[in-house]
Amino acid sequence: MAYLDNIAVFVRVVELGNLSAAGRDMRISPAVASNRIKELEKHLGVRLFNRTTRQLMPTEQGTVFYTGAKQVLEAIVEAEAAVSALSGQPRGSIRVTAPLGLGRRLIASGIPDFHDKYPDIEVRLRLSDHNVDIMKEGIDVAFRLGLLEDSSLRMRGIMECERVLVAAPKYLDARGEPTDPSELISRKHDCLMLRFPGSKEYFWTLNTPAGPMKFEVHGPFDSDDGDVITGWALAGRGIINKPRFEVEPFIRDQRLKVILTGTPPTPVQFAAVYPHKKFQDPKVRLLLDFMAERCQRLIKDLLAGR
Repeated sequence: MAYLDNIAVFVRVVELGNLSAAGRDMRISPAVASNRIKELEKHLGVRLFNRTTRQLMPTEQGTVFYTGAKQVLEAIVEAEAAVSALSGQPRGSIRVTAPLGLGRRLIASGIPDFHDKYPDIEVRLRLSDHNVDIMKEGIDVAFRLGLLEDSSLRMRGIMECERVLVAAPKYLDARGEPTDPSELISRKHDCLMLRFPGSKEYFWTLNTPAGPMKFEVHGPFDSDDGDVITGWALAGRGIINKPRFEVEPFIRDQRLKVILTGTPPTPVQFAAVYPHKKFQDPKVRLLLDFMAERCQRLIKDLLAGR
């Protein structure tokens, strides 16, 4: 078992590029991760990494071993899933990721309930508004708002979510309420956007009488945290484009006002995305079923003010 643990650490170090990241991911210290790599190198009689001050790069032997080691670990996971399916008692761990706001409102609170129902399944939740690389990070299920672009992944749609443009009355009193989408691109208004390296949200797509149109909007500042830009909007600093369920409480208490109702943003698909092979794993299917039903109910409750 220790040998398999060493292999698992090695694979994560290759994928994440350094010992600290791999250690955090596997809940072990960098020192323990380093010792596991040394044990593996001693066993194989080769050096697996070229070490620099910032990153570990696999040697030629390390690259060859990674390919085989990855296949071994995947085969073990598939074998365990097959046994779980036959025994009717799914067990093991699931790595889950979701955007910050959505994860806090819909996913995180359901994890303890899921574990109560299936106590042999561990769930490791990572919340980030960055577009997490599912394959590289070893994610089993990613909850996302948006379209599936990677054809190597599968998607289970949960529900279509209405989006709205909203701003605080304080902002609208000071800057005027836009009556046409063209005002958003004239720099007359400040649009607050979710941005991070690789982000594609440099424009908003609105439904116009001529059909969906992209508008390249601008603002004086942006953030990689969706809740931060909501806070800025509440403080009267600009206009935001959000799923309605996220801002419905602020709309209801009139801290935010929906604008440009005649040309609303296009709806967004709320979905679960996962590697193709993962659907064969019964614990992944159980999580998908549990969260899909729960999220649909919670979103409807948020929109109804319950």
